[in-house]
Amino acid sequence: MLTLVWSLMILVFSFLAAGNIRWLWLVSVMIALQWVTDHYDGKVGKYRNTGLVRWGYYMDHLLDYFFLCSVIIGYSFILPERSRFQLLLLLALFAAYDFSTFLAFTATDKLKISYLKFGPTEFRMAPIIINGLLISFGTKYMISGLKWVNAGAAVGLSFLIYGTQKRIWELDMKGRRPGPPAKAEPLLEKSYMPAEECTY
Repeated sequence: MLTLVWSLMILVFSFLAAGNIRWLWLVSVMIALQWVTDHYDGKVGKYRNTGLVRWGYYMDHLLDYFFLCSVIIGYSFILPERSRFQLLLLLALFAAYDFSTFLAFTATDKLKISYLKFGPTEFRMAPIIINGLLISFGTKYMISGLKWVNAGAAVGLSFLIYGTQKRIWELDMKGRRPGPPAKAEPLLEKSYMPAEECTY
């Protein structure tokens, strides 16, 4: 739940950075703190044996989305108004990565949170590096670079969607058997299995 605190502070410090860009250092600190707490909260829950597996899974990934929104909305305070469309597009593209990930998890029972060695840790490193560059060189290069970031994100998303649908299609084809169709089993009657997170 500390992610809510870090996300709120990111918005506050980003708003202050509109007047003094050095406030971005504290934004970077909040991002680092969010990584630490997000990394260890699951381990703490397992150690304490709280039994809140479903709730923890749901809240962890929902709050990660709030965190993503706070970072991108924070940049809207700093960059000129003409950049807001690109920031909105950036938010939509990264949200689509999340949606694809969890839809694929529903279909395959495997949760892949990293693609081509880019995952949650690398995502947090990116805005920290960007903040350092903004403090050192100003906003000029980020304004011009946003459209290229979005273009790269769109291409990556296209490859992700293509690969994911192909994998799910192969699973469906592999599972086909001659004879009458099997009776669908209601999902809510299945026993819950914790998500298996994997990378490649």
